[in-house]
Amino acid sequence: MNEYRLAAPADFAALWEYNIAANADDARWPRWREQFAADIARGAAATLAAVVDGVPIGEVTLLFSPDCRAVAGRTCLADGRTVANLNALRVRSAFEGQGHASGLIRAAADLAASRGYRALTIGVEARETRNLAIYLHWGFTSFVLAEEGEDGPILYYRRSLENARRA
Repeated sequence: MNEYRLAAPADFAALWEYNIAANADDARWPRWREQFAADIARGAAATLAAVVDGVPIGEVTLLFSPDCRAVAGRTCLADGRTVANLNALRVRSAFEGQGHASGLIRAAADLAASRGYRALTIGVEARETRNLAIYLHWGFTSFVLAEEGEDGPILYYRRSLENARRA
């Protein structure tokens, strides 16, 4: 059975344990885990998990506040009232192409809409053209900004939550 829901603490721990092990050569991953955990603890973010037969296999984190480190004060990405940012959308490779990313996006859009948010933003590395095509298909068609990231240019797009079920 597949579920797309708020990540329980055990889900969050399992997802990050997997991510850190899969990226053991990149020292940023433990730091990112701590940033997301702190944002969640203060109510500025929420992680949703894709769970298959009781095992968390994917995630996305909604960042509500411009104070979240990944948002870095950019209220065009998350303003704490009307716009939230989708961050760290990941599905284990063995489960890709099975609709789990779409399920996570729908669940995140539903959660954001239930909290009064009217739009979502998402970033994509410019070199990730497949992901960009998927995000455009999901309705992230309003260009917000471009910036230089640690691994190259990042493009940010926005979509309305008027039809939260689209993804």
